[in-house]
Amino acid sequence: MNISSLGDKPVHRIGFGAMQLAGPGVFGPPADPEAARAVLRRAVELGVDHIDTAQFYGPDVVNDLIREALHPYPEHLRLVTKVGARRDEQGGWIPAGEPDQLKEQVEQNLRSLGIERIDLVNLRRFERDAPDLAQPALAEQLGALAELRAQGKIDMIGVSNVYADTVRTAIETVGIGEVQNPYSILDRSDADVLELCRAHQVSYVPYFPLGSAFGGGGPNHLAADEQVRAVAAKHEITPSQVALAWLLAQYDRLLLIPGTSSVAHLEENLAVDDIRLDEDDLAVLAGVEQIAVGH
Repeated sequence: MNISSLGDKPVHRIGFGAMQLAGPGVFGPPADPEAARAVLRRAVELGVDHIDTAQFYGPDVVNDLIREALHPYPEHLRLVTKVGARRDEQGGWIPAGEPDQLKEQVEQNLRSLGIERIDLVNLRRFERDAPDLAQPALAEQLGALAELRAQGKIDMIGVSNVYADTVRTAIETVGIGEVQNPYSILDRSDADVLELCRAHQVSYVPYFPLGSAFGGGGPNHLAADEQVRAVAAKHEITPSQVALAWLLAQYDRLLLIPGTSSVAHLEENLAVDDIRLDEDDLAVLAGVEQIAVGH
């Protein structure tokens, strides 16, 4: 598998996003917990060394599955989580970004994953999906995570669901290992943040890599696009694989974390590592129509 970097740590370019291992709506346990654990074990067998999770996936469920399936962890496995939100009893997403809340969430992740230090913690803000929401001061949030980093509980800090000004501030004040934002061949609105990451050699991890199904994206939309279909036919791959390969071609520190609860789909995602789009392919795909993707 091809190697890139998560901050200063070498990782394979295709990792695993564990969100889909929870129940419907990322809430509650999966129907078949052992099948979820099997996906995690197979991912590591196939070379995945970067797993993205969060305590609020479930909540608690996904971290428990990761620990049950993989602990004690392989030496080079990088675990990444995010803080800044919690769930209510109906599965609603509630901001929880005060500095003391962030610290407690990091501690929860450490306990549930069974580790003393986590490779990277993303500060999940609500800038993009709830722009009118009053949020804690960014400096105080980053300061809380920097304290935990100084204590040896966090190796790297990242930011998620943010705009360029926040990324710039985080780079200049605490230094960051990654940005995790929505970006895909269908939604390139985060191009300015991607370029900022490129300029500072910060890893970029797109979520909604196939476009958001909530906003009209997803595999079905990709399969209906004439340019995507043409490149897929040329390489004898799926439209979703085209979209993932396109992302890898955008930046050498762009890391994918496609998620799935299926071993077969996992293997299809990891096969993208062997796909090379040429200049003609990229020229064709430049014409893919952008859609307004819900964030």
